[in-house]
Amino acid sequence: MSTCDHTSGVVYIHSSPGAVCPHVEWAIASVLDTHCGFRWTAQPAAPGQLRAEHIWYAEPGTAARLAGVLCTWPILRFEITEDPSPGADGERFCHVPELGLWRARTGANGDIVVAEDQLRALVADCQDADSMRHRVTELLGSNWDEALEPYRGAGEGPPVEWLHSVG
Repeated sequence: MSTCDHTSGVVYIHSSPGAVCPHVEWAIASVLDTHCGFRWTAQPAAPGQLRAEHIWYAEPGTAARLAGVLCTWPILRFEITEDPSPGADGERFCHVPELGLWRARTGANGDIVVAEDQLRALVADCQDADSMRHRVTELLGSNWDEALEPYRGAGEGPPVEWLHSVG
């Protein structure tokens, strides 16, 4: 893999039942095409659940593939980021059992990027300020951020492990 066809990102498993953790590891390893030895720690925001964070390095589009395999377990709370790379926007995925999966493009500084077609649809569909406000919060993933915030704070300081894709 040359330096022009790679990117990096982070997969945050905010909460997972212990019995599912080995399956999550296997699924992520299959996408990254490398062995992954995750360090699972207790998730204080959800007693009995575990959490892990992993930095990955692979081709653009990997975050979407990771999100696809992790959605196999709708009980997981997770986030995946992918940094922008030459010719590709960054991405952010969030999953919360009660809300499902949310996806957005991100800019170089990590901000959510709202595309022209999304703005056109928003203006065409919204009849009043309340519906406009609601749609903007959806585009920005506000409900997912609010639901995940207690799990993010509980994870400060765990080990982070670099994962590299082979090939």
